[in-house]
Formats: sequence, C-alpha cells, structure tokens
Amino acid sequence: MGPIPLQRDIVHRPGTTGAGHFDDPRLVSCTSLPGIPLAPSAARRFVRAALAEWTGTGVPAAAGFTDRLADDAVTVANELVTNAVVHAGTTVDLVLRLEEAGDEEPAALLLEVTDHHPARAVSGEPSGTAAGPSPTERPDPAEYGRGLQLVATLAEAWGITYRTGRKTVWARLPVDGWTAPPLPSEEDTLLRGLRAAEILAPAAGRADRDDAGWDSRGALSFLAEASDLLAGQLDEDLVAAIAGQLLVPRLADWCAIWLESEGAGPAAAPRLARVWHCDETGTESLRTVLEKEPLRLPGSAGSGPVSVPWPTGDGAFAGEPATEPGARDGAALAFRITTGGRSLGAVLVGREGVSRVPDEAVALIEDFVRRLGLAVGAARAYTRQATISRILQRGLLPSKVAEIPGVTSALVYEPSDDGVVGGDFYDIFPCPGDRWCFVLGDVQGSGPEAAVVTGLARPWLRLLSREGFGVGEVLDRLNRLLLDDAMEAAEAAALMVAAAGGQQLQDGSQSRFLSLLYGEIVPLPDGGVRCTVASAGHPLPLLLRPDGSVRPAADPQVLLGVVEDVAYESQSFDLAPGDALLCVTDGVTERRSGRLLFDDGDGLARVLSGCAGLPAETIADRIKRAVHEFAELPPDDDVALMVLRAD
Repeated sequence: MGPIPLQRDIVHRPGTTGAGHFDDPRLVSCTSLPGIPLAPSAARRFVRAALAEWTGTGVPAAAGFTDRLADDAVTVANELVTNAVVHAGTTVDLVLRLEEAGDEEPAALLLEVTDHHPARAVSGEPSGTAAGPSPTERPDPAEYGRGLQLVATLAEAWGITYRTGRKTVWARLPVDGWTAPPLPSEEDTLLRGLRAAEILAPAAGRADRDDAGWDSRGALSFLAEASDLLAGQLDEDLVAAIAGQLLVPRLADWCAIWLESEGAGPAAAPRLARVWHCDETGTESLRTVLEKEPLRLPGSAGSGPVSVPWPTGDGAFAGEPATEPGARDGAALAFRITTGGRSLGAVLVGREGVSRVPDEAVALIEDFVRRLGLAVGAARAYTRQATISRILQRGLLPSKVAEIPGVTSALVYEPSDDGVVGGDFYDIFPCPGDRWCFVLGDVQGSGPEAAVVTGLARPWLRLLSREGFGVGEVLDRLNRLLLDDAMEAAEAAALMVAAAGGQQLQDGSQSRFLSLLYGEIVPLPDGGVRCTVASAGHPLPLLLRPDGSVRPAADPQVLLGVVEDVAYESQSFDLAPGDALLCVTDGVTERRSGRLLFDDGDGLARVLSGCAGLPAETIADRIKRAVHEFAELPPDDDVALMVLRAD
C-alpha cells in the first residue's frame, strides 16, 4: 500500500465536465444522517440500496458490481460514518458517486462522508464502541479503533479534505477491479497478505518487532508517508494525533506528545496533547500517570534522544534511568520537538520489557520528530494567519447595516476557505437629506494588502457620501484618493500586519485595484424608491421586474485606482413595489465549473428571472444555492451578494 494522502486532489475524469461537475445526476446518490448511534446502520442500508438502483437502471459501470464490491463499500461507509458520529457528533452527509470508465481511467465508486466539526481532533476512543454495528455484529474489542486502517486496506485511495466548517473523508473503490483482475505473483500475494495482517491484527499480536528490518528503503518509505500525512494537517492537535498513530505500534509500545503554548514563555508548563498506547485499554491509565507532572527536558538537550525514567504511579518520572535489564518495566526516550531553532514541545516513547531501544529505531524516531516539528510549526503559522484574517475581516465589515424605509434588503457574504482575509466588502448606511447609500466592492487580491485597501475605502465612501456629493462624484474622488496615497499607506500597514503574523507579502510594487458598485436610494412619496447607481469595473446590477424580466441597471466603467483622469457617470431608475435589484461580486459571476462560468450565457439573469415575486431573503438564498450547486468543488473566491426589494 502506497502513501496515503490527506488532501484530495480533484482531477478531470471521463464523464465529468471538469472541476468535479458530473454530467449525469443519476451517477450521484446522497443523503444526510443525524449524528446518532443509528446512523451507521442507515448508511449501510443506503449504500446497498444505491448500488441496487444503479444496477437496475443499467448504468454501464454497474456491470462490474460484485458482492465483494458491495461488502467493501458497506464496510467503508460504516467505518467512516461511525467515526464521524463518534468523533464529531454532528449531522453526517453521505455521498456516493459512480465514476464511469474512460480511455485511461477504470470505473470507480467514490464514497464521501462529511461532518461539520472539522476542528475536533481525532479521538482516541475506539470507533466501534458507539454508533457501529449492532452488538451481535460487533467485532472483538481488540479490533476497535482501526476504522481508517480498514478503509486504507479496502480502498484504492482515500483522504481527507478540509473546508470552511466541514471535513470530508473520502475513499475510492475500483468497480471493475474485482471482475477480471490480473493474477498477482506469489510474492505479491504474500506481501499483500502480510501487510493486511499487520494492519488488521490485534494489538497483542504486534509485540514482536524487527528493528533490523528498517533498512534504508523501509525507513525512507515510512518517513515519506509520515511527511505526507503530517503535512496535510492545519491543526497542531490533529498533527499530534496522527503522529501518535504513526509511532505506535511501528516504533514504540506507547507514546506521549507535549506541546508548548505559543508565546507563553519558558516557565509555562507544556500541555499533554496526545497519548497513544498499542493496547487501547491502557491509554487512559497512561494519561493519568503522565498528567501528574509534565515532561521537561534540560535546556542543554538538543533534538537527540534523552533517556528518562519509566513513568510510575507514584510520580510521572520517578527515580533515575535504569541501566540493568529487568530493573524497570521498559525503556523510555524523550525527543525535543523543534523548528527554526525554537522548541515546540517534546515526544516521549516507551518500549516495554527491554532495557534499551535499538539504535536503528532511535535514529528513525529522531528523523520522524524533526518532521513532526515542521508540521507543528506549519500548523501554527496557518493558525496565526487565519486568526489575523478573522480579526481583519470582522473589522472591515459593518456590524449592522441600516434599514431603508420601503425597501427590504438581504445580504450573503461567504469568504473563501483558504484562511486568508478576502477583498469583498459591503455596506448600507444613511446619509443626510433622507438618502440611503449602499456599497458592494471587491479589492484585487487578498490578504493584508487587500484588507488595508478595504479598510481605507469603506470609511472614505461614508465620508464622501455624507458630504453631499453625487454618486458619480463620490467615485471620482475615491479614485483620486486611491491613486494619491492609499497604496503607500496600505503597503506600510500590510507590512506591519504580515510581520506580526509571520506572513509573506507579494511584491510591494503591485498595484491594488478596486471594483465597486455604489448606489443611492431616495424614497418616493407615492411608494417605491428612486435609485441611482454607478459601476466601476464591477459586475453590473440586475433589475428584476414582477413579470420576471431582467435587465442591467448600470453601464460598465473602468476600475477604481487605474486611470487618474476619468469621470464616472451614474444611471437612475425607479424601484416600484415588487421590483428587486441584485448586486453581486465576481465570486458569483465567475464561479467556475470546468471551462464554464456561472454567468456564461446570462446564467445569473436566468436564475434571477425565476425569482419574480419572491421576498429578498428568498431571492438571496436561491442565488447562493445556485452558485454552490453549479460546481462540485466549493467556491475558490469570496461570494458576496446584495438584494434590495421595494415593498
């Protein structure tokens, strides 16, 4: 079995339009399950029903279905749903996709299980203790906790994909691989059987290790697999959880990982992030012993092994390391976790019934801990960046938008899930003279530079609007302000933010452009409102009439911050009762599915046309749902839209 990825790379396969968008909806079957103990049994029934339905409809790929494939699919679905229920406890989404064979790709069955608690670390509890098969179906307790290992054995490939608020574990099973497989050699059959036995064997059967078997190829293969697994995580607790599963039982009978709090100082006690034991019943008792006193390595200790006393019930590390065989329960070694010269914590590993750990295993553990340090450092850097982005994002958007008399407004704002602050922003605010103004903008790029430009543009717009300037004049003056001094201020501020968060900026000479839709609303005495808008390089607003007709409500004009001598013009129209104005950013119009864009062939106008007569909130929800359903992958850009409907 090769390295197991943690981040899924979606590739174009025959039968798709690209970006994972399938031509035939008959090849997709999905359901949502509550996070309760009955969910796994419901998932098993759903998988068998979906396979039977595909077989009955005569889908070509279903010709390769066999009882073995059905059993494997049911087993994989059961394990993934069980893990999601036990470790996340949220609603679970189960999706089955049948990928038909192409010129170079065999047919495959793809299972995806999504929960809505991606930040929760994988629990050390056995997956079979709850939400699994009925008591009569449950395996021996020694087999618990090997769910993902079973998935890895049965699946052609598997992995984990993290998105905003969601975590998806997926597995791909070959459909036609079981019908006429090539006959393997006797050596391949033996190796495959030994590998499966190693994964599925009870913990008691793993006590004997062949440390001499860690030759250069075996060690490099293990380290490469470990690097792939650790690098796919963006949370330090998940990194620690995976590290424990990699060390035990391959290299140790148990391990414990302490992580130092970032910025807490050398006197602060490290926290016990993960404890793992080859005998799962001993994990909690080991944790109880280790929690009595945190592991502290001497300041002189580098990245190499440090012999420590065997943990005892009287004190976590009582006495001195023994030198004679049989003088204690085993050998324990500690390794400092470091990256970039900074200490991040420590790893403690133990082997029972021996006086020392073989040199081959010590060297391999030391190399592994170096990779662990890199993964923890990367996860912390991502956390810092995401925290800064969230703080900036909260400061750039209004906490509350104004209510316009005679107009109902609805807003949708969904930042992309890359952990970087986006450039989209919005605002609705009152102005003197019984006027209300609305803004929807998009700064080129993302990150601190875009955030600072946004932070300058929004208050400038409020100030200029309240000074009584017309719509076109507001854009004229904002354009000159951006060209005059905003770039210098933005770059200086962004450098400070990035330095504090350890982020790298793009080339400081890069210009920052701003697309903006700005409008002014004045209530009319006889009902409805008078609306004046101007679009500067922004997707044009669409006006929806009660009869379902849709037309652009503004003319296209140049971006802000590009040309100095430009005069922006505005367009005025009435919003009669029942009319609605839709404003979006390019995250909506340029939503991609393969080679297609959401707004190709006036796609946005077609969706909006079907919303005639609906409330503003419903219109916004329908547009948002259409954007998400347009492609299989989540949006890779911020999605922002505003609906204004005259009452």
